[in-house]
Formats: sequence, C-alpha cells, structure tokens
Amino acid sequence: MTQKKMNDMSNAEDVPRAITVAVIGAGMAGLIAARELHRRGIDVVVLESAARPGGRMLAETTALGSRIDLGGQWIGHGHHRFETLAAELGATVFRMHTPKRPEIVDGDSRIRNSSLAIAAATTGLLALEIAARLGAPRAWKTQTVRSWLRHVPGRRARRLLELLVSVSTTADLDRYSMHAFLEMIRYQGGLTAMLSTAGGAQESLVLEGAGTLTERLAAELEGRVVFDSVVTALHRDETGVTVHSASGTYRAAEVIVAVPPPMAARIAHHPELPTARNQLQDNTYMGSVYKAIAVYDRPFWRGRAHAELLVLTSPGMAVFDTSPPGGPGHLCVLIAGPEARNLDGLDSGARRAAVLGPLSAHLGPAVLKPAGWHEKPWHLDENVGGGYTALPDIGHDEGSFPASSERVGHLHWAGTETAGEHAGYIEGAIESGERAAHEVIETLSE
Repeated sequence: MTQKKMNDMSNAEDVPRAITVAVIGAGMAGLIAARELHRRGIDVVVLESAARPGGRMLAETTALGSRIDLGGQWIGHGHHRFETLAAELGATVFRMHTPKRPEIVDGDSRIRNSSLAIAAATTGLLALEIAARLGAPRAWKTQTVRSWLRHVPGRRARRLLELLVSVSTTADLDRYSMHAFLEMIRYQGGLTAMLSTAGGAQESLVLEGAGTLTERLAAELEGRVVFDSVVTALHRDETGVTVHSASGTYRAAEVIVAVPPPMAARIAHHPELPTARNQLQDNTYMGSVYKAIAVYDRPFWRGRAHAELLVLTSPGMAVFDTSPPGGPGHLCVLIAGPEARNLDGLDSGARRAAVLGPLSAHLGPAVLKPAGWHEKPWHLDENVGGGYTALPDIGHDEGSFPASSERVGHLHWAGTETAGEHAGYIEGAIESGERAAHEVIETLSE
C-alpha cells in the first residue's frame, strides 16, 4: 500500500460520523431511550463497551432449555412499565413461588420465629424503619452500618441484619453510612417493600428471561447498536458533542450517557464537567454481588420445604425458588459485599460446593447435583463494575436516590440511579430512558 493511500485512509478515519443522537450504554435505560428516539425518526446510535446488550441484565439458556437471568430479573409490585414492556415484547410474566416469609438457617439449624435472635433483629428493623421516616440525622453520614450493627444484641441477630442489608444493597457495610441506608429505606417506601417477595420488590419473573428483553430491544434498533465500542472522551461545544470511541469518532447534536456514575467517570470530558457532576461520579462506587443459578430437572424441594432461605453461615446468602411454572427447577442465590469477593479466588467447582453445600441439610442431598450451573460475579465485569447500583461512599451525599440527571449542555443522563420512582430496579431504568429520550426530543425541537 502506498504512503498516499495510507494517509488518505487515516484522514478518512479521523472524519467524525455525523449523527443526531449518541447513546452511551446499551443497558435497559440506553436501549429504551434509543428505541423512543428511533420510533420518532431520529438518527440514533448506541455505543456499548461490551460485546452484548443488557448492561446489568443478562439471560442465558440452560442445558434443559429454560431461560435464567444472571442479572436483574424481578418485576416488583407496582413496576407497571416493566410489565408493559414485557407484554409489548411478547414475553410471559409469572409470580414467583414464595412462602409468607423465608426460612432463616444457621448451619444445620433453622431459627424459629419465636427465638430471641428473631425478636432482636425485628426490633432492629423496626428501629431502622422509624428512623428512616423521621429523617436520618446528619451525624450518621459518617457512622457506618457496620458500627451500628455492633449495638444489636446477639450474634445471630447481628448476622441476620448484616445479611439483609448486604443482600438488599450490595454495599460494603464498613463504607456505607447509616444516613445513606436510611435514605434508601425512605426512598423505597420502607423495608417491607425492599425485602418482601410477594407484594414487594421481588414479586414476579419473566419466563423467557428479563435479559431477553434487552436482546429484543437491541434487535429492534436494526444495527444501530455498536458493540465493543468503549467511549473514551466527549468534547462539548455550543453546537453539539464529538464522541471518541473504540469504534470511531462521532459528531452528535445530543448525547445521552446511560451508564452508572462510577463507570461514567472513566470518560474524559472537554471542557471539564461541573463540580456537582464530578462529585457524583467520584464519590460513588458499584456494589459487589455474586449471583448463581442451579438448575434441576424439577423443583424437587417443594415436596420437602420452601427453598426461600436466608443462610447465616459464611458465605451468607439469600436463596430463592425462581422455577418457572411446570419446571425445571431453578435455585437462585445472591451473595453480596466482601463475601461475594471472597469467592473470586475459588474455581467454579469450589464456588458451587461453597454455595450448595450449606443447602443440603435443608433441601436434601439432591441439591448438590444440579443439571446445570450458571454464575456471574458482577464486580469482576469490567464493563459494568458491579451491581445492583451505584452507592454513596461514606461521608458523602452524592449517590442517594434519585441521583442528579441535570443536563450539561448537550449531555443528558439516564440510568436506574436517576429514576424518580423505583431507582435501582429495572423499572427505574425504563423510566429514566423514557425521560432522557423526551428531554432530547424537546431539545431538538427548540
């Protein structure tokens, strides 16, 4: 190849592709925003750093042909946008098989509801609920949840509360403030809404997999989603934004950033972002969570016991029966915070033994021999950074729900953290994508 042809190719590659809107991130929020813009006839491109759509949602097919979610999956009570989207995309929603309350187990023992440990933990939860309604004292901004737990009487009561907070938030409890936790309780409408299955945040599931919905949304966009396209820099001026990415350079009239704040912090900005936006990105972190699904020919445990458990032994975990109607059997396990990271050094077989071993005394030895095993440590995903959401670091207000979505020139912000309702859930991601799209549409019509 001649030097002239090489120079001509280099110059061509430097010419930005002109588009109307660039969406950064092909998670649920970004895809919903892009779909709305595309339906309005607006030229839109979605730039996704990973090789797949979905962000914090991910569905897989099991060896038995069923679909499971290794990422976000639950439709909570009142999540009407999620229900509507599932219906639009031809998916089937079913109620999760759940008891009135989960069993709490410690080793081979089941803890009775009448025990002193349950009474102490219940008192602690009631105290949190009251404090959240009254408003968190400012002094609690620097008091960690871990330090508060030391005042709860009884090892088992403390461990139960530690597990509930950890699994519901995925926070490191020694860098998560009581102020932030109480603000989350208040925002979500109370601990009952956060922790309950029936009537709460974990009420229903999508038969085909919630992650399948993001795959179908991406397909609707007909090639407008560009994968393996990490965005490295955004140059703003009065007329638009120049987007630098692994797939090339784009010139957009408007840009929607639809990734969580700690991940958005990786993007260089020229000129610098306002101080408040930088503080949001710098003073938040992604939670740590490991999720596993064990698959069985049938939910055999239903003849013996419910499989909704809170396991206090290490690793502490929450276990759910997410089996679809008619089978096969799906056991869903969530392990959060440092205990999730403690599994990182094990191989898959050792992790499976660590997770399923403590369940055999309660569900039977058959639990040790699944027909399929699926797992995902979200904190090791370089494109997502963790889950379920971005969390405020100790001593900081930034990151409490809803996170700011105030536009910066031609930059707009989406993501479940910014939702006015149900932030931290798929429902919130859908809401934020719709809001950002309408904001852009209004801006373009000015």
